[in-house]
Amino acid sequence: MMNKLVLSVLAAAALSADSTELQSLKAQMAQMEAMMKAMQAKIDTLESTRTSPAPLAAAEEKPTSKLVDAVAKTTSGLDLSLILDASYVSRSKKDEVTQHLELPGVAHGLIGSHSHDGHDHATYNASNGFNLNYAELAIHSTVDPYLDANAVFHFSEDSVEIEEAYVTTRALPYNFRARGGKFLSDFGRLNNQHHHAWNFSDMPLVYEAFLGNHGINEIGAQLQWVAPTSNYLMVGFEALQGKNEAMFGQAAINNPSEGYEEEILAGSAHQPSLLIGYVKTSADIGDTTILAGASIANGKSRIDHFSDETPHAFAGESDLYGLDLTVKHYFDSYSSLTWQSEWLYRDMEGTQFSDPDADVTTNNLVSPTMHKKQSGYYTQLVYAPDQTWKIGARYDNIYRNDVIKNGVDQEQPEHMDQYSAMIEYNTSEFARYRLQYTHSNALFDEEGNRRTLDSLIFSINVALGTHAAHSF
Repeated sequence: MMNKLVLSVLAAAALSADSTELQSLKAQMAQMEAMMKAMQAKIDTLESTRTSPAPLAAAEEKPTSKLVDAVAKTTSGLDLSLILDASYVSRSKKDEVTQHLELPGVAHGLIGSHSHDGHDHATYNASNGFNLNYAELAIHSTVDPYLDANAVFHFSEDSVEIEEAYVTTRALPYNFRARGGKFLSDFGRLNNQHHHAWNFSDMPLVYEAFLGNHGINEIGAQLQWVAPTSNYLMVGFEALQGKNEAMFGQAAINNPSEGYEEEILAGSAHQPSLLIGYVKTSADIGDTTILAGASIANGKSRIDHFSDETPHAFAGESDLYGLDLTVKHYFDSYSSLTWQSEWLYRDMEGTQFSDPDADVTTNNLVSPTMHKKQSGYYTQLVYAPDQTWKIGARYDNIYRNDVIKNGVDQEQPEHMDQYSAMIEYNTSEFARYRLQYTHSNALFDEEGNRRTLDSLIFSINVALGTHAAHSF
């Protein structure tokens, strides 16, 4: 462009015959060339200052971009959900009465809050009136081609705890599957199900009496094997730390009396102290599916309830046996009838520590031998006519209660039973409304008198986010 301009000026000059004018034009042309070079230099400078910040901006955006990519990559395979459960409860007795009701020789503190080891424990639907039972945060993700990871955080009004946190293998050979961490044991039928998956708003009586409100929820390892057969057949084994407050335990028990706190009444058990084995099978007959299982748990018992209203402790060894049967018939894709039953039997043998005056500040403990043989069951029937409605009934009974102390039968009450009925409505798979009525003949007051109790529970359960489907 510059050369064309120069040639144009020379041509114009050539048209002029005057040499003086020619020299003048040459001078002007030189000035113009100088001006154009200066302008070109300015243009180059401006262009360089405009393009130089670009690499800096790119450098600043890089970490943010990487973080966004990392978050997107992480959350793309993450199932994240929040379960909210609340209820309104109306019982025929006041809270201060129900908190002292018990199953003699079996369990206490089944209704309302109570404390062990200085910690308060509240059951579901604990009080008359409104209850916020929990908010449960569940996370699931595939780690890599070899592992899945799950975590469930249980929030209550007063505390938060890790209900489950474990990894599960995805690709072990020969149909093996391993799991490690804290998890709900696959003992029996109901134990590995979360509260929001139950068909009733409370735990079956025999489960809660033998294992407490949390069931067998332990830190340990699990190994399962599925047989290469046409019908489902699974065998499992678990080695667990053994911290169940109602039946198993591994920590040492010390004398609670003042001045004797260093005295060990029962030493700690070798860990893991709880071993569990089970076999489960299933078969389809037309539109009916049958699932059956047999389970056994053996572990050390170190139960320290010295901080209870009636202080006591137990050290020994315990066995728990379980049989379960579920039959589900499908009328169509959304309509079904399910019959589910479980039977439990426990055998606990060891030494009981207690104070006849219920005053552990003085060293007045007695330690008789104790042998318990107790069994019970629940059976329930649930009909789902469509996707939205369910109705059901359940019967609970602890029919055997042999408690032998120093070889003498304590003649504890038996046939402690209760009836429940429920109806529920699901506006969607994310929201459920349930009304349950229970009439209980199972409970006794502290004087040993049987007390009937009627309970009406209206509960709401809401699920937010992505939650994996529950197993059959």
